[in-house]
Amino acid sequence: MSESLFSLKDKFILITGASSGIGRQCAITFSKYGARVALFGRDQHRLEETLGMMEQPSDHVICSVDLLEYEKIADVVKVVVSRQGPIEGVVNCAGISTTLPLNAISPGKMEEFFRINVIGAVNLTRNALKLKHFSVNGGSIIFISSVMGVTGESGKSLYSMTKGALISAVRSMAIELATRKIRVNSISPGVVDTPMTKHAVYSKDEGSMNKIKSLHPLGLGQPADVANACLFLSSDAARWITGTNLIVDGGYSAK
Repeated sequence: MSESLFSLKDKFILITGASSGIGRQCAITFSKYGARVALFGRDQHRLEETLGMMEQPSDHVICSVDLLEYEKIADVVKVVVSRQGPIEGVVNCAGISTTLPLNAISPGKMEEFFRINVIGAVNLTRNALKLKHFSVNGGSIIFISSVMGVTGESGKSLYSMTKGALISAVRSMAIELATRKIRVNSISPGVVDTPMTKHAVYSKDEGSMNKIKSLHPLGLGQPADVANACLFLSSDAARWITGTNLIVDGGYSAK
C-alpha cells in the first residue's frame, strides 16, 4: 500500500530543464515510477540522452524549445496534450544561477534572470493549466526554487530575488487553484552536484568549494535528492500539501 502512494503510473507530467542536472534526474526517476513525461529543454541531443536513460522511452516525448519563446510555448503544449492526453503535473526545473556583487548587477541582468527563472516557468505553467490541457482530476505543480530564496548570502542578491519570487507566487497559485484540486509547491535545494554547480565561481577554487561543503552538514546534495522530493510532491502521498516551500538543503538553513 505504501508503495502505491508514490506511484505515478500513467500520469502525464511536463518537466523543464530535462537535458541535465535536477531536471534530467526528475525525468529518469519519474519514469521509474510509471509516469509519462514530456521533456522540455533547448538542446535536442541532450534531451535524447536523457530519454535514453529513462524507463520505457517510447512512452515519453521530447520538446526541444526555448521557454523564452513565450508564444511558441502555447503551441507546443497544445501539441503534446493532443498526443499524450491531459497533463497531471508540471515540474519547473529550468533556470540559471550566478554570484555577483550588488554593484555589478544591471537592470538588463535583472531582466534576464527574471525572464529565465520566473517568467519562463510561470508562462509554461499558465499554458499547461488551461482547462482543455490539464486533468479535471487535478494534479501537482512544482517550482524548483533555492535555499537562497529564504536565506541571505553575499553576492546572491540577483539569484535570490528570482527564487524568492517563485516561493511567493506559489502561495497565491495554491489558493487560486485549490478548487481545481491542483496543488502548487516549491522546493528549495541547497547546493547540488550538477553541471551548473561545476561552472559556479566557487567551484573553480578548492578553498571556496570546501567552504561551501562545510556549510552543508550532510554534504552537498545529489540530483536524486531533489528528484525524490519532486516525486513525493507529485504523488498522491502529498495530496494534502499545497502552498508549501520544501527545503532540501542538507542542513544548510538549520544553522
